[in-house]
Amino acid sequence: MAKKLWGGRFKKSIDKDFEEFSKSIQYDYKLAKYDIYHSKIHALALKNSGILTAAESKKIITVLDGILGNIESGDFKFNSTSEDIHTEIQNFLEKKVGKLALKLHTLRSRNDQVVFDAKWFCKFEAVQIICLLNELEKNLQTISRKHKDKAFIGYTHTQRAQVVRFDDYINAYYFMFKRDFQRVSKFFDGLNVYIGAGALAGSSLTKDAYDQAASYLLDKMKELSKIVKPVENSLDNVSDRDFIVEFLSILSIIQMHLSRFSEDMILYSTQEFNYIDLPEEFCTGSSLMPHKKNPDFLELVRGYTGQVNGNLIAVLTTMKGLPLTYNRDMQLDKEPLFSSVEILKNELKIMAKFVKGIKIKEEIIAKALEDECLYATELAEFLVHENVAFKEAHDIVGKLIRYSQDKKVKIREISDKQLRGFHKALNQKEIKKIMTPQYAIKSKKSINRKVLKINA
Repeated sequence: MAKKLWGGRFKKSIDKDFEEFSKSIQYDYKLAKYDIYHSKIHALALKNSGILTAAESKKIITVLDGILGNIESGDFKFNSTSEDIHTEIQNFLEKKVGKLALKLHTLRSRNDQVVFDAKWFCKFEAVQIICLLNELEKNLQTISRKHKDKAFIGYTHTQRAQVVRFDDYINAYYFMFKRDFQRVSKFFDGLNVYIGAGALAGSSLTKDAYDQAASYLLDKMKELSKIVKPVENSLDNVSDRDFIVEFLSILSIIQMHLSRFSEDMILYSTQEFNYIDLPEEFCTGSSLMPHKKNPDFLELVRGYTGQVNGNLIAVLTTMKGLPLTYNRDMQLDKEPLFSSVEILKNELKIMAKFVKGIKIKEEIIAKALEDECLYATELAEFLVHENVAFKEAHDIVGKLIRYSQDKKVKIREISDKQLRGFHKALNQKEIKKIMTPQYAIKSKKSINRKVLKINA
């Protein structure tokens, strides 16, 4: 049985099945680096308060730095029988410095450690996701510039609607991910990391002791610039998981955007549409059908949306009825958090590479753009400029399209005499001018197309 940070009041040993059921080391080992940060700040705060001597504090911090080095290099091997990562680091420290390690936990609680660690984890991972979003945005812009001003088919209700620019279509996703970038950045900037809550009521260590310790150490840490603050409300701090809910919510929105883009690429790469040729290195074949080129990466992204959304719901449900302050239920916030972060990072990394390999099939798209229904709105607008009320213009064009379909004749081929039967302003010359992708695109003047800048 691994050594624990508690147990003095108990006569009986913990049930082995319960011990296995309750431990979290198998996933909260991911917080090891951040737990070292907490321990270093706490060791200095203890020194500032006269509980540790300068020599004792230095000895503890030196060993903690050694553990941190092993963690960062991947050489840190945790004991799977430990209760959690906090206990594991404490036990490892005790092996190195003996009974001196027992002083480190003076006036602190795992309740304080775990929320500190989780917040640092979220801040660090937010930076990684910001960088990945930025790379995806850059590559979307590359595709957008490559196909600038080229016509594409816009849809509503999955039915052909109007002619759009392909770069506008791609930039619709750019703007989605830009908003995601802004959400994650705002989350990072607004997330404060507190220390000194104790179990729930604070401790006798002073605010200044923590303030000086945090400022000294964080000046030397370049990963994240936000200063750790002495706790403002200790009860709220140990019981707060709003930041995890918020982060998971943002990740769910990003996942939704990735899933929508994936669905578009899946749809437009089918033989029924055939507008897009997907990069082969992100597709797979069939074990039976030799001709298949399956969009498996995109389908997995779409499928993972259920897991990412489920992780958010899991934490919301866990927290919905918990009384103040800390409850062991909160241990179960880690796996959903780690899961969503890992999924999103993997997807964003691959998606950034994927979009660079997208090719559009211009001949197929040009054929689809011959569909005269795509220009119905432009015809109605033309009539509006001939002093026809829009409702009347709408009806006229609707009847013209119905006539074309019933008679199986193209509107471009209807004689001037027949066209004037729908409205006197209609004639072949105007029809042929209006029913082109170039006209449809140029007629749209309300769009403020600024030069899009990638986030720094």
